[in-house]
Amino acid sequence: MKLRIALAQMNPHEGEIRANAARIREWRAKAAAAGADLLVTPEFSIAGYPPEDLVLKPAFRAMCEAEIEALAAETADGGPGLVLGGPWVDGGKLHNAAFLLDGGRIVARRAKHELPNYGVFDDKRVFDPGPAPGPVVFRGVRLGLMICEDWWFPAVAETLAESGAEMLLSINGSPFEVGKAQGRVDLAVARVVETGLPFVFLNQNCGQDEVVFDGASFVLNADRSLAMRAPAFSEALILTDWERGAEGWRCQPGAITPPLERPAEIYHAMMLGLRDYVEKNRFPGVVLGLSGGIDSALSAAVAADALGPERVRAVMLPSPYTSTESLEDAAECARLLGIRYETIPIGPAMEAFDSMLAPAFGNRPDADPAGVTEQNIQSRIRGVTLMAMSNKFGDMLLTTGNKSEMSTGYATIYGDMCGGYSVLKDVYKTDVFAVCRWRNAHVPEGAQGPNGPAMPERVITKPPSAELKPDQKDQDTLPPYDVLDDILHALVEEERGVDEIVARGHDRAEVLRIWRMLDRAEYKRRQAPPGVKIGRRAFGRDRRYPITNGFTGLVT
Repeated sequence: MKLRIALAQMNPHEGEIRANAARIREWRAKAAAAGADLLVTPEFSIAGYPPEDLVLKPAFRAMCEAEIEALAAETADGGPGLVLGGPWVDGGKLHNAAFLLDGGRIVARRAKHELPNYGVFDDKRVFDPGPAPGPVVFRGVRLGLMICEDWWFPAVAETLAESGAEMLLSINGSPFEVGKAQGRVDLAVARVVETGLPFVFLNQNCGQDEVVFDGASFVLNADRSLAMRAPAFSEALILTDWERGAEGWRCQPGAITPPLERPAEIYHAMMLGLRDYVEKNRFPGVVLGLSGGIDSALSAAVAADALGPERVRAVMLPSPYTSTESLEDAAECARLLGIRYETIPIGPAMEAFDSMLAPAFGNRPDADPAGVTEQNIQSRIRGVTLMAMSNKFGDMLLTTGNKSEMSTGYATIYGDMCGGYSVLKDVYKTDVFAVCRWRNAHVPEGAQGPNGPAMPERVITKPPSAELKPDQKDQDTLPPYDVLDDILHALVEEERGVDEIVARGHDRAEVLRIWRMLDRAEYKRRQAPPGVKIGRRAFGRDRRYPITNGFTGLVT
């Protein structure tokens, strides 16, 4: 017996239920043209995942149900059967479910058993768990349908195997994290070893607010061999050919796309996250401040590659402290990217603020034309100016700060933190340097930007500076970024204590200083725009700390 299964690594639009159903019809038509027996779509494909509180709306669930019923009726045409995901209310309980459609009807429903309640997920708040599922029968084949979290633990797979499943087929909304792709394969190997069954992992490919879903679907045979791995960060219809022999079902060898290296997958995740955020929220383009520094240069490059240069507006906002190098580098960066570029000096606004505030500030002992207050005013002038450009032209303001700055509070609230979205929010400064070097040497797949370097080399090599006072450098305030980022990674990603971090070779006073900066900046992060999740502990959905917090237990 043979079976051709088409896997739709698709990009659903959250809440656009009818549009998602139309897309599923398109995928099914393609699968039919390719001779597929079954089309499989990702978790909650009818509505986009995660639905969050949308799924609590009766009208939302009713529309999902109507579209699923309509799609089921269409399978009476003798074409491919269909697996899709959506909500299911059964006995007063609301489930995240997988539906098998064939022969003009809903053949089977299976509810998600394991509900994730960590990191970006709070499924237990909106869904009820289903019982451990048995297999569903599709044209004489017993399929072990699972939904994402179900296969991360052994119980569901073992139950399916014990009740007669012939293969494990998991539909997923599995978020991207750097380095996660190989971890998924390793975990799938464990399920294959435990059950002796081949395993299919199908993931959606989209950006949804902060979260990026990277695709990277794959198939493992029962002997643990990798039969197919799809590209990451792109939609794809993957055809898999199966044959049942004496030892069960086996997938014939297909294309195996190698995993991306770290800088490449970070860059692709930023591109996909930004593109879907801008497109799905219907912004005409983006505007950003281009300072001549590395963070704004990388943000501009991602925007040009994701959206096309014609949809990116860059503004240089020089002050009296802006160096000639920065002016030159910003202009050259804009030229390389082919984006719109203009200069709006902020000197007149600085003078106006100095004059306006002089009666209130008086001759205070801390009076300093380049003091912290005055530096923050410069940043806020830039923020107001960029927001004005956003309001006037409709482009979304792209924030350009990185995770090292967000961690330590080395950013001005209502200033350089202004904006609607941030591609670097979860990217440490050391990764910023690595990703810039990678982008200057490579052109990402699907990029709409330049077919060569995206920024001048000097942007990467010169010492970082906010240029808010004469001869300012980041390391006047912060330790070297390799030191800072190692401490921050230990504090944020690993939740290490001070003693553990000191044991890694760091100075105790420095660790305590960085920890205090991290703690004090929580109120800023709470008011920051959303940004692409890259690592395991992104600020916002992954890492949630109280702003009012007197805990000092880390200090020893």
